[in-house]
Amino acid sequence: MGKNLAQQARGKGGPTYRAPSFNYAGEAKLFPLRRETQNLTVVDIIHCPGHSAPLLKVKDANGEEGLMIASENVRVGETVSIGSDAEMKHGNTMPLNIIPEGTLIFNIELMPGDGGRFVRASGTYAKIVTQSKEGVTVLLPSKKQRLFNPNCRASIGIVAAGNRTEKPFMKAGLKYFAMKARNRYWPSVSGASQNAVDHPFGGSSSSRKGRPTIAPKNAPPGRKVGMLHPRHTGRNK
Repeated sequence: MGKNLAQQARGKGGPTYRAPSFNYAGEAKLFPLRRETQNLTVVDIIHCPGHSAPLLKVKDANGEEGLMIASENVRVGETVSIGSDAEMKHGNTMPLNIIPEGTLIFNIELMPGDGGRFVRASGTYAKIVTQSKEGVTVLLPSKKQRLFNPNCRASIGIVAAGNRTEKPFMKAGLKYFAMKARNRYWPSVSGASQNAVDHPFGGSSSSRKGRPTIAPKNAPPGRKVGMLHPRHTGRNK
């Protein structure tokens, strides 16, 4: 008798497949919208297992602390500003309708005041393409252009730790713990390479199985693997 597939076990839940969010430093987002420009002091630059980029621990004039995505060329003790009157420099945050065309930005808001949703990974950046009546067109790292609300805010510069991926994983164990810290599925093993009890495609000494990879329409969840409801089978004509 077989056992649950990996995707079945993850879907059921449990501590084995749950992200260790108790080890995370917190949510990294921009301070709420205010009329006046906020001047924040960088208290520390910290590492969080849940983020690929370093985080800035900032404090405002009232002593309120928060976490923000770190930008390049920002150091401890420096002041970063959020608002329409902020200076055009690395780490400052301004509305999109004020930022000039061609400026590199990151941590872009989807809706005004949500704290930032786009371009937050280490070493990434977007670019202001055009500003029109419909909104602000931004070129994302995926080379796709997206139209944003002009009142959405974005930080100026490039996300720090751009050379993070240049350091190789020398051992498989390091890769395992890096993936486990963020609840990523690793390693990814094909079903044909697994044992017969682990996957419907498993078994036999070779990876070439003498069975079709098309799952029947009435197959149960443990059997519904491979090509699900293909439009056609066989060679294209």
